[in-house]
Amino acid sequence: MTATPTEGETRTFSRTFTAADVASFADLSGDRGSHHVEEEEPMVHGLLTATLPTKIGGDMDFVARTMSFEFRRPVYVGEEITCETTVESVTTRPERHEMVVSFSCTNESDAVALAGDIDGVIFRESAED
Repeated sequence: MTATPTEGETRTFSRTFTAADVASFADLSGDRGSHHVEEEEPMVHGLLTATLPTKIGGDMDFVARTMSFEFRRPVYVGEEITCETTVESVTTRPERHEMVVSFSCTNESDAVALAGDIDGVIFRESAED
């Protein structure tokens, strides 16, 4: 059972994307821009970087309704990227928790590569949560 989220709650997840990750995403998405597949140090796809906040959301059983992304700087293969999410607001209803979550993904120099917010829900298993 998923715990009731609280305003201000934060979660983090870090990942270093590999050339194999970028190649797999290129195959999956069809995005084979030269900056992703032909460079010695490939640029990670923006939407591949955006899997960091969605991974954290998945851990919470959070179902996104809307997502906004601001891609501030490129991410390259081999960089460790850390994503921190913050629950900005929670409205609890009998069948769900409606939430707005902000996120920031930073590189090893603490420069923001990706930021944004997500509006969505966590469905409640029972009214006893």
